[in-house]
Amino acid sequence: MSDKSINQLTAIKLEALSDLGNLDSIDQLENWRVKYLGRKGNLTNILRGISTLPVDDRKIVGTEANKLRSSLEEEYEEALSTIKSGQYDQVDSIDITLPGRKPKIGRLHPSTNMIREIVHAFNEMGFQTVEGSEIELEKYNFDMLNIPADHPARDQWDTIWLDSDSHDDLLLRTHTSPMQARVMEKNDPPVRVIVPGKCYRYEATDATHEWHFNQIEGLAVDENITFADLKGTLYEFVKKIFGPSRKVRFRCDFFPFVEPGVDMSIDWNGRWIEILGAGMVHPKVLDAVGYDTEKYTGFAFGMGPERISMLQNEITDIRNFYSNDLRFLSQF
Repeated sequence: MSDKSINQLTAIKLEALSDLGNLDSIDQLENWRVKYLGRKGNLTNILRGISTLPVDDRKIVGTEANKLRSSLEEEYEEALSTIKSGQYDQVDSIDITLPGRKPKIGRLHPSTNMIREIVHAFNEMGFQTVEGSEIELEKYNFDMLNIPADHPARDQWDTIWLDSDSHDDLLLRTHTSPMQARVMEKNDPPVRVIVPGKCYRYEATDATHEWHFNQIEGLAVDENITFADLKGTLYEFVKKIFGPSRKVRFRCDFFPFVEPGVDMSIDWNGRWIEILGAGMVHPKVLDAVGYDTEKYTGFAFGMGPERISMLQNEITDIRNFYSNDLRFLSQF
């Protein structure tokens, strides 16, 4: 009698697994469960009939029937998970009947674009690009650039000083000019470098000022460099960035690390707009790095790429560059 029941269980297993392989919906799977595992299902009928079997057969048939029930229940759960997963995939899949849309792609920040454009203009004139650390020593940020201890730039309201267990003269650089001293300290003339980088000053922000900003420094040192070389280089820069017909004006200005110092302005819609400061490298700066001031001269300049981008793109507030507003950034 037990052989007959075992054969029935084997037949149910084969039939159930065969039917399960043809199901592709939750409703079909539920009908399968009712057919084989429900209260009136094929397997349940055999379990209910165990009590009519001889005592010796009950244990054998009961054990095999319960094993089959557990196996079919596992098959049911796995099939249910597979069908649900397939339905989710269909919901999230691409509908090829929908109209196409251009995918959103990333782009360079407007400040990065402007920096690259400026740097490229000077690279074409033979300037090498170098970068420096944003955390700087007082020695390079001030001392070696002819900025004495009583200079206003050292005041706590301008300079962001850093606490350090090993140094008492660490700060966030206030300009990229420290690289002038660092480059000349490690290299003999001729020197011709362009230095882009981030700077920091503890000051109030408004439409034309930020407490952190990008700056691009330029330096050229060699024998017989004159102010005419400075003017020629900057004229060429203006032509590359603003076009060959742009008018340029130089006026006297003061910067501790150059002598004489000037600011350069361009004619912008009938107004003179200052775009950078420049001058001949101060002899004290050359002397601080060990250059022979009787033999070598040089010029230096510095500009803010965001300010130039503001002119090119008619931007009225410098704070837009750092607001992370996609409505602004997506225009570039």
